[in-house]
Amino acid sequence: MRRVNENDLAMIVSSDHKYLFIRMEKGKELQTHRGILKHDDIIGIPWGSEIRSHLDMRFYVLEPTLRDLLLHIKRKSQIIYPKDIGYILLRLSIAPGKTVVEAGTGSGSLTLALAWSVGPEGRVISYDRRADMQNLARKNLERVGLEDRVDLKRKDIEEGFEESGVEALFLDLPAPEQYLGQARTALVDGGMLGIIVPTTNQVIDILHGISIHAFELIDVCEIALRFYKPVPERLRPVDRMVAHTGYLIFARAVIPFEG
Repeated sequence: MRRVNENDLAMIVSSDHKYLFIRMEKGKELQTHRGILKHDDIIGIPWGSEIRSHLDMRFYVLEPTLRDLLLHIKRKSQIIYPKDIGYILLRLSIAPGKTVVEAGTGSGSLTLALAWSVGPEGRVISYDRRADMQNLARKNLERVGLEDRVDLKRKDIEEGFEESGVEALFLDLPAPEQYLGQARTALVDGGMLGIIVPTTNQVIDILHGISIHAFELIDVCEIALRFYKPVPERLRPVDRMVAHTGYLIFARAVIPFEG
């Protein structure tokens, strides 16, 4: 049976589905509007346990999933949502030990997911021009203990990437069509490119330029996710859904035939 250890990051969920993320430290306590929870009372109990505050209010102690961490990340800008990130990881074939480059660190949601997925032997290299965004991303990574897997580089990729032979590369930038050449130079032959943009006119701009830079097997898609109310007597869709968040574009770096 797996138990909560000191220094573990725990997700404390109240009965009204409020989420709190706390690093377990002996002698500390968590003060909430539903009462106080002492860390010493949590350390050593099995994950998934129901606990009670000093006001006898109910909470659950859970190990946070990647989705939980992404949905509650601290942000200054629009993040890439879990519904898109899952497919991005699949299409870029992100796995333990892989090296992946992204341009556009932002608040670090994709950075965190990539770092989680490449494992301790992998590497994530993330470029951004803004120091404030990378500082926020660094804090988000440190919060979950993944900062050692990521190299944050403050640089304009107009000058090109410092890496070559990269297996996978992702662009989340205002005008990614301007950096397709730099991306192709950084990628290994056969490597995977991913891009996210919010509007169709940006997709068109990318499609006009992507083949020129020796990319093929191009796919464009968007992902919608709809939840249902988990009540057997009145099962139906929830009133709100996360619909359009962005268009995803994927392609493979190729070597054109020279006859």
